[in-house]
Amino acid sequence: MAKKSSVTPAKPAVKKTVAKKSAAPVAVKKTAVKKVAVKKTATKKTAAKKAATKAVPVPSITTIVAKTDVGFGNSLYLRGSGAGLSWEKGVLMGNASCDEWVWSSDSVKGSLEFKVLLNDEVWAGGDNGFVDAGDRAVVEPSF
Repeated sequence: MAKKSSVTPAKPAVKKTVAKKSAAPVAVKKTAVKKVAVKKTATKKTAAKKAATKAVPVPSITTIVAKTDVGFGNSLYLRGSGAGLSWEKGVLMGNASCDEWVWSSDSVKGSLEFKVLLNDEVWAGGDNGFVDAGDRAVVEPSF
């Protein structure tokens, strides 16, 4: 039997070569570039427009206060012209304390004429009361 050799055959040597630069420079053709003047346009500085917001009117509250002690079990009513009042039937006033009755509305336009009644039957003595929209009237009716 033939004996195998443990020597591997040598690879052939590779020779590295460096690329040589050519002696003649390559001519680059330059083309003329035409310069164009840029026109500047006047720009207006516009202020940011505020969004047109409509002012929401705050409803004006008109209040009528009647100061009198009407006794236990009795109530005060209000009659008048405008803001849901009528001269035929009264509107119950709210009892704020033992001697104070209050009526309020945000629907009064202009001036309001009114009169206070005890239990919506007995008219207060004296002249009718007046209050302008958004104002407060304090009366002391007597029966």
